[in-house]
This record gives sequence, structure tokens and C-alpha cells, in this order.
Amino acid sequence: MKKKSGGGEGGANWMDTYGDMVTLLLCFFVLLYSMSTIDEEKWKQVAMSFNPNALSTPTDPGLGTSSGPFQEENENNPGVADPSDLLEQAMKEKEKEQQTIDSNIEKLYQQMKEYLDQRDLGKNVEITKGDGGIYLSFADAVFFAGDSYFLLNEGQELLRGIAPMLTEAKDSIDEIRIMGHTAQAYDHPNIVEDDRMLASERAAQVTAFLQENCQVDPARLVSQGYGQHRPVAENDDVNRWKNRRVEMVITGKDLMDKLGDALEQYTTLREDGPGKTSDVYATPEPAEGSSSSEGTDGNQSSSSSSAASGGDNSGSPAESSGEGQEG
Repeated sequence: MKKKSGGGEGGANWMDTYGDMVTLLLCFFVLLYSMSTIDEEKWKQVAMSFNPNALSTPTDPGLGTSSGPFQEENENNPGVADPSDLLEQAMKEKEKEQQTIDSNIEKLYQQMKEYLDQRDLGKNVEITKGDGGIYLSFADAVFFAGDSYFLLNEGQELLRGIAPMLTEAKDSIDEIRIMGHTAQAYDHPNIVEDDRMLASERAAQVTAFLQENCQVDPARLVSQGYGQHRPVAENDDVNRWKNRRVEMVITGKDLMDKLGDALEQYTTLREDGPGKTSDVYATPEPAEGSSSSEGTDGNQSSSSSSAASGGDNSGSPAESSGEGQEG
């Protein structure tokens, strides 16, 4: 009996036709792509979907062509710029913006200096400017009576005149830091709690007044109390008054700082800062039967304020005579 044929060797010939079709489709789409133009916005969206930190700076008309990225110059279609050129362009724009900030801070310094000179406050106020910003030092007599943290009318008037200048420069200001200082009254150190509270309350009073009277972001207003521990002169009868002071440091934004401005640095420190130990520093849960801490801030503040002001806010002998915690 004759055997049936096994189907021959041409069973896979259909693959030749299929391969030719796929090749033709590929050539067709390549041809379509070569005639197309790249939508810059869609290109950015695609790039940023892979890398959220990708530059989104507008391209320069001389940095690409309708044929795609990194081609020769074509004024009719910007195409897509080389990332290195984008980075260089972004740096130039940042340098230009930094020059504007520096100019605004210099203008603020000149305005404040002229204003203080007109008031003829003499040795009670110092103002200087350096690379770190604008530095002002106010003798305590400008703002406060002895051993008191209540702002005098003269001090309020002075700050009220400075506030509009700060508002004008608000977009260029990185931080305004208010620092309170006291003087050692006697041969022995001041009472620690009273000393610290007085310095902190004075700084807080000046900070709060500025916040209420200027439009600088409150997050950029910082108050600190150092007590007697950063003197600028001897604590003798002649020079002690120099140590009783309130200082103000106004710094401009530094766009070249890789760490960012004051707020960005704070956020970085808080979120990624040195060795987060949330378990170690976690707020302990109150023990059973303990009273809640809510609603106690007002009482604490009241008692602390009394201590800082010599124990009497309504005109104690220490306030009127200037004798007491600071001598």
C-alpha cells in the first residue's frame, strides 16, 4: 500500500508573508513619525511621568527642530531642548532672580537706615548690613521698661514705621529673626526661669507686633530668647545697658543654596533630618487618672508671664525703677 504524503515542507510559508507585512507596517509608522512634530507639552508629561523632578523649563527656539530632539537649529519649530542647555538656561534665570532679591534687600536696608537716622535714636539703635543680611540692635529702653516685656508706645511707633518696608520686600525675605537678651544684674547669675522668660517674652512681643502690622509670611518670623548668656559688653554699671537689648536679623533668600530657603530647610530637617527616632521621642500616653493637658496653656502662660515681669504686671516697683531681674 502506498503511504500518504506528510504535508510537504511548505507548511511554514505563511510566516514569510506575515513577516513582510509586519516589516511594511514598521516602515509605515517610521515614515509617519519622520513627518510628525513633537508636542512639547506631551513630551514634558511623558518625561515627568518617568522622573517627577525632570526640568519643565520652556525650550529655546534655537535648541531643537521639527525632526525631534537635539537636532540642528530650526526657527519654525522649537522641538525639544538638550537637558544640559535647559539646565544652563534655568541657572541664568535663577541668577537674574537672585540679583533682584539682593537689590530689594539693599533697598530695604537703605530705607530702614534713613528712617532710623531721621528719628535720631543715637546709640540706642544700631543698623548694619553684611553678607548675612541686615542686622539691627535696639537697646531695651527703646521698647521696654525695666524688667517688663510690655511694648512701650515709642517702640510700637518705631516698629509701625518699619512694617511697611518689610511688607514691600516680603517676597525677597527669607527670615526675620528676633532675639531677646538680658543683662546679669549682680555678681551672681540671674534666676534662670525669670531670665529666660523675660528675654523670650520680649522677643515674642516684638515678633507678634510685626506679624500683626506687616504682610511677611508668619512662618518666616522667628523669636528667640537668650537671657543673659550672649553679652556684648561687661556687666558693670557703665556697660550693662548694652547687654539689655533686642536684636533683629533680616536675611534675604539665597536661591543658590542647595538646601533651599529657611522653610525648606526646616521641612527637610523635620522629615529627613538626622536619624529620625520617632519611637524614642514619641509623646508618652497619659497615665490612668492623670488630667488632660488641654486647657492648661492659659494658666501656664499667665504664671510664666508674671514671673517674667517681676511677678506683677500692673506696675511693680521693678518696672517703674528698672531695678530687679536686670538691675
